[in-house]
Formats: sequence, C-alpha cells, structure tokens
Amino acid sequence: MKYMLLLTRGEWEDTGPEDERQRIYAEIGEWWAKLASQGKMVGGHQLQPPHTATTLVLNARREATVVDGPFMEAKESVGGYGILEAADLDEALTIARTFPSPSSKVEVRPVIQR
Repeated sequence: MKYMLLLTRGEWEDTGPEDERQRIYAEIGEWWAKLASQGKMVGGHQLQPPHTATTLVLNARREATVVDGPFMEAKESVGGYGILEAADLDEALTIARTFPSPSSKVEVRPVIQR
C-alpha cells in the first residue's frame, strides 16, 4: 500500500546555523536514500521555500485568481513529500518516526490507487 509522507519544514531550516542545517539535510538525504534502496521510498521531492509558491484561488464559477505565495496562513509549511510503499499503516508510521528532522511534523496519509 502507498502512503504519502507530508514533511513540514522545521524551525531549524530558517533559524539554525548553516553547518547545523547542512548536517540535518545530509541526514535526511541518507534516510531517503536508505529507504529508496529498500524499495520503500518510491517517489517524492523536496520543495522550494514557501515564498516561491503561486496559488490559484478558484470560485464557484470556475474562475481563478492568481496569488503569489502560499495560500495558507500558518507558521508551518510543507518542505517536501515522499511516497512510501508499506505493508500497512503501522509500518508507514514506524518508518515516519525515523525522519531525522528536529521540530518537524510528518503527516502520513494513504494514497488512493486506481
């Protein structure tokens, strides 16, 4: 079964010293590569920072307004996502618990497969 791991940016990404950020990014890269080599991480990407986002706001008449920046007003933002192949939710949660980023959140959500 496939699960999406929605990975939020940690505080350390905006406020931490550069050497600490690079160390954590390296750990995340190693974590990702290990899961990929095991056939568990089957897709996903790191995202550019929130200020690079462009949002379409759609109304009931299917008209769209383009807005620069992320749509949601929140202290947290999505830093990336992964598509995980796991036997079940328990395995997905076990893997998600190992995400090596301090002060981040990992949302685990089943993917609808058609």
